[in-house]
Amino acid sequence: ELVVQFQVLNQSCQCLAWKPRPVGMWPCPSESQHVVAGYSDGTVRVFSVSRTEMELKMHPHAAALTAITYSTDGEMILSGGKDGTVAISSPRTGMTIHVLADHKGSPITVLQCTRKQYHNFGVEGGELWLATSSDRRVSVWAADWLQDKCELLDWLSFPAPAGPEGLDSLPPSLAVFCPWEHGVLVYVGFGLQKEALFYSLRKKQVLRKISLPAFATSLSLSPAAPFMAIGFGDRLLRLQPCPAGAPQDYAGHDDTVHFCCFAPSGRRLLTASHSAVLVWELTGA
Repeated sequence: ELVVQFQVLNQSCQCLAWKPRPVGMWPCPSESQHVVAGYSDGTVRVFSVSRTEMELKMHPHAAALTAITYSTDGEMILSGGKDGTVAISSPRTGMTIHVLADHKGSPITVLQCTRKQYHNFGVEGGELWLATSSDRRVSVWAADWLQDKCELLDWLSFPAPAGPEGLDSLPPSLAVFCPWEHGVLVYVGFGLQKEALFYSLRKKQVLRKISLPAFATSLSLSPAAPFMAIGFGDRLLRLQPCPAGAPQDYAGHDDTVHFCCFAPSGRRLLTASHSAVLVWELTGA
């Protein structure tokens, strides 16, 4: 059932994210829910679902947006553009606080935030966040939003062969923090091998690798159990136990599985291809 719809004329919505609920707060009918969306003209718009209206419009980018997310407390919006710039903006004031050009020249494919212990990794701040760009680079940052601090923690660059044949376009570079193994991120992308890499931010090295049947086109990690969902270009969806175990492969899509995302409970999985959106029930996970 379609509950509410927002339309922006003459612009395409490239990415969106739900505002996270504060820790310890239970959902209630009066609670205002918000969605932030990034558009092809470089604008960011914040919509109130409960009031069915646009509350804020910002223009932090000169190029189309390709990735967007909230900080874990919902107090900041991180947005990435096709030109590789990352902007950090306040939805309270509408001001852009930081513009980072470390990935400039390559589209941002992933932005993700996660909470951390205050003294982890020897840097200040209560949050880690990462940015991934299509040139197989990942930057990891420690942030203290209240103190206006943002410090580069790690910089990863993954090698790949030159001039691939038989690929119309390169598979996306995707990185996510591992919810069941703190201080570890998982990376998939075009490279020397078809594999998922588990990288330790503490040890500054790849801990292990999981072989894949093809280059991944989408990735999601379950927040409730050690499982990965991986989409591929040949209409295949794989559920992979971690750190090891027999994978389960599923068909059902009509095209490349370009999006997959676990529900916060970990009991459902949402996947999408060209003209199909599927919801999966994970009974044994």
